[in-house]
Amino acid sequence: MSERRSVTVAELAPGEEATWDAFVRAHPQGTFFHLSAWKPVIERAFRQRGHRLAAWRGGELVGVLPLTHLKNRLFPSALVANAFCVTGGPLATDGEVRRQLDAAALSLADRLGVHHLEYRLGAGAAETPPAAGWHRRDDLYVTFRKPITADHDANMKAIPRKQRAMVRKAIGFGLASEVAADTEAFFQVYAESVRNLGTPVFTRRYPRLLQEAFGPACETLLITHEGRPVSAVMSFYYKGEVLPYYGGGTADARGLAANDFMYWEVMRRAADQGCTSFDFGRSKTGTGAYAFKKNWGFTPEPLTYDTHLVRGTEVAEVNPLNPKYARRIRTWQRLPCALANTLGPPIARELG
Repeated sequence: MSERRSVTVAELAPGEEATWDAFVRAHPQGTFFHLSAWKPVIERAFRQRGHRLAAWRGGELVGVLPLTHLKNRLFPSALVANAFCVTGGPLATDGEVRRQLDAAALSLADRLGVHHLEYRLGAGAAETPPAAGWHRRDDLYVTFRKPITADHDANMKAIPRKQRAMVRKAIGFGLASEVAADTEAFFQVYAESVRNLGTPVFTRRYPRLLQEAFGPACETLLITHEGRPVSAVMSFYYKGEVLPYYGGGTADARGLAANDFMYWEVMRRAADQGCTSFDFGRSKTGTGAYAFKKNWGFTPEPLTYDTHLVRGTEVAEVNPLNPKYARRIRTWQRLPCALANTLGPPIARELG
């Protein structure tokens, strides 16, 4: 039997999630976003169908590919690895397994009739050229990562002087941090923050589902001033790294330097828990978030996204920096929070 025929790709069967997650954790490129629990979370929160393609050889799991079928009315439909995540592209033990996963994903994309198939490959993937028929973007998003130590003074001194002064300024305002038992206060702060940016907010049940699915690996931190939340962040913990993923602040946060204090508190708490790496998360180049993270002394690393057109004829530019969305963003920023929180989730479920 040829090596090609020895590899079988199929949807992950119920009860095989632990095997999938063990493979992800053992693979050098495995990330938090490859874990099996993302499928039920996304399906329940956004009503978008997930697929977990598993490659087997002789009864051994040798490759995984988490996918989400984004059915859209406003934007082109897509099959994404993985939607609502920074990364999630194929993990394979060798080139043949990768080719089989690609073939299975393209076959599924064709059956679903989507506009395109998208792989979010993460940092470092640009070293390997894309296969024929794939379109590559590595100039849109970046991530920021940096080592941290158990020494809080050393971590503080590693922050550039001006940003370090903002952290100390916030401490002087008497800000406090607390781990939230539920996600409601986080949602209220985050929803206001993204409204101010002109972005629709996701459903309030989504952070709750994340917390339920990932347990201690998903932590919600509130920053309060005089007992009132002013900033909030949801962070993921994975293999010695902390990733503050969803974060934002109220209108009072800027004057209190609350976001600076918030990220310092995430770093401090992560160091106490034995983390050795801090991932500041994904940002679009040319945005305020990008500049903020650079000011913390982090070096941007390009994230590689590969797209294969299935029914589409050109790669879609679904990007808030696209000038054609500017008017819609300004309109959204003027909406009352209560209205934005009502209108936002049906749109956010399509953004992925």
